[in-house]
Order: sequence, then structure tokens, then C-alpha cells
Amino acid sequence: MESRAGAAKIDPKLSFPTEMPVTIDIDTPDFMNFRSLLTEDERQIQDMVASWVDKRVLPIIASCFEHEKFPFELVPEMAEMGLFGPTFKDYGCAGVSNIAYGLIMLELERGDSGLRSFASVQSGLCMYPLDRYGSDEQKKQWLPDMAKARKVGCFGLTEPDGGSDPGTMKTHAKKVGGDWVINGAKMWITSGSIADFAVVWAMTDQGIRGFLVEKGTPGYTTRDIPHKMSLRASVTSELFFDNCRVPDRNRLPGAEGLGAPLSCLTQARYGITWGVIGAAMAAYREALAFCKQRVLFGQTLIHKQIVQQRLANMVRQISAALLLSYQLGKLKDEDRMHHTQVSLVKWNNCRMALDVCRDARDLLGAGGISVECCPVRHMLNLESVITYEGTETIHQLIVGREITGVATM
Repeated sequence: MESRAGAAKIDPKLSFPTEMPVTIDIDTPDFMNFRSLLTEDERQIQDMVASWVDKRVLPIIASCFEHEKFPFELVPEMAEMGLFGPTFKDYGCAGVSNIAYGLIMLELERGDSGLRSFASVQSGLCMYPLDRYGSDEQKKQWLPDMAKARKVGCFGLTEPDGGSDPGTMKTHAKKVGGDWVINGAKMWITSGSIADFAVVWAMTDQGIRGFLVEKGTPGYTTRDIPHKMSLRASVTSELFFDNCRVPDRNRLPGAEGLGAPLSCLTQARYGITWGVIGAAMAAYREALAFCKQRVLFGQTLIHKQIVQQRLANMVRQISAALLLSYQLGKLKDEDRMHHTQVSLVKWNNCRMALDVCRDARDLLGAGGISVECCPVRHMLNLESVITYEGTETIHQLIVGREITGVATM
């Protein structure tokens, strides 16, 4: 047997074939030809939203982030494209697949997490509970206008003293005659001060119930949370209820128990699994473009082995996340999705996106800390996204409990 010392060596002048029988998209990246799994309608929807994000979002979003401004002027355009409640078949909505909805979230978050958060709240946290738990009158009153963004909602669950244990909420609603009197506070609420109504979850003598609290109701006030280092292009608010009286007709009749708000979170988490992929893709693209033109020690960075390894690792993680979310979407479209599966993918994909954005920021060097470079903006946003709708630890525990059958604290 020939010794390793005498083994043939690879000629460094040799190169790999420049042509391949199948084209691999390295720029998006779509390394595993994920797009081939989509229907023509799904591809068209993604392309439509991607083009709009390129033209309308990317030119302004860095400035919005820097100056803590939500680009509300874009909301009517989003409504015109049918991006609110797109999976609903009624209320003027398009009735698209859950995979198409996920692709919408991906492209919106490729723009910015704040824009995707607004759409997630409108669709998954407000339209969904109205459709599932609301009365016919409530659906007719709110849903058609929400689909067209003539009305905006927010979701009041998290409180100042905690978010991971909503079953111990302190906000309380007491029945007084034909009304409910609500006292308490909610915090870290997306769209709180700009919303026309809030879906508010409160403890009653019969357990947790959901209520629609309209803007301008006496005793209901909001206050924006300033000086954020994350989700700066998003409105984040506190909600206060001081003997706030709402009529019984504003109670969501089907929303009883903790399972109701948790089911809403499952809808939002599903969208997040897709959205964060868009943030990772944006960071990867910028890092790849930079490494192609940045010269260091006489060569562009892409000629450095460690840089190729890091870029390859980004592509690996993004590709795996895409396929996970796609399978989750297929299960959801078939009504076979389990909430613990959503937890696994939210945990995986948020961690993936945060890691990719951090590495992309590092590859950009000192310039990577500038708001003119997208990775640092996405990185900061993802610190919130990995926390809201269930922290990474909470999702790990959810999956662990499903595996072992043992609930831990």
C-alpha cells in the first residue's frame, strides 16, 4: 500500500468544472432549489412582494430605523397587495396558502422586522382571533376594514411584570351589569398607539377572556416606549386600563381560557419562522457582495478559505431553515401542524438568523456597525424577535416537554 507521504497531491492549478448541469442560486441564496417546490402562484406572490420591498422599503428603511419612525405610509400599499389576512377566504382576502403567507413574511422581514411585525400582528394576532373567536357582528365590523388597513389592531397579552407566564396575568375584567370593567396594563405591544382597537386578554372570575377595546374608550390610554435599540422602525407601546368600561358585545364569545391567546401566538410564531429567514438572506447577500470586492493582503476576501467557510455556513443554515418552514407550511395547509413543531422551527430559525446576521456584520469589518449596512440593523431587530412570541428558552422547554412528557420550570 502506498504510504500517505507518497500519495499523489492535488495540483493547485487544477480547477473545478465551471459549468454544472443544474444551476445553483448562490446570491439569494437558494442553494437547494427551494423555489422548485413552490406553486406558480406562490412564486408570483413572493416575486411581487420582493419587488415592492426592493423599490419601496429598502430605500427608506435605514433612515426609519435610525430615527425611530414606522413607515406608516407603506401600509395602504401593503393592503392593496392583499398582505393582511391573506390566508382568509372571506372579508375581501385572497385565500392563499400558508406557504404563500410565509413567503410574504420572509420578504417583508428582508426589508425590516418592524414591517413584518406590523403585518404579523394585524393578520395573526388580531384578524385570527376575530375570525376564530369573534361573533358574526364583530367579524363584519372589523375584518373587511382590517384587510384593507382601514382599521389597525394590536394584541394585548404581555404585561410589565412578565410575559413568559401569561396564565398569571394581573389585568382583570369584572362584570358590572351589561359591561366589563378592565383594570391593568400591557407592555411591549406592537402598534399599540396607532391601533384602532386592542385585543386585550384579562383575568375574570371565570378565567381568562378576550375583549376588544376600542381607541378612545374612557379609561384606555397608550404610551409609546422610546429609546429602543431594537425594532426602531416599529411602534412599541404600553397599554393602560383604568376602570375602562367596555360593553359585553365587545367580548370575544369564543375566547375562553389560556388556550385562546396561545393559539394566536402559534399563528404569529408560524409567520416568524419565515420572516427571520428574510433577515438572514439580506445579511448574507450584503456580506457576499462585500467579500467579492473587498481586497485584503492582495486578494478579495472570497479567496480566503475562512471566509468561504463562513459564507458556506450561512448558506447551510439558511437552506435548512427554508426547508423546515416549508414543511411546517405544508403541515399547516393540511391542518396537521402541531404547536410544538412551530416552537422547534421558531427556536431554530431565530437562532439561525441571529447567528448569520452577527457573522455577516463581522465580515463587513468596522463598516458593519453603520446603519448603512443592513446586518447590524437586522441583528439588533432579531434580539427582539428571538424574545417575543416566546423566548428561545420557552420554546426549548416546549419541545423538551413534548419529547419527555415531563413539564419543567
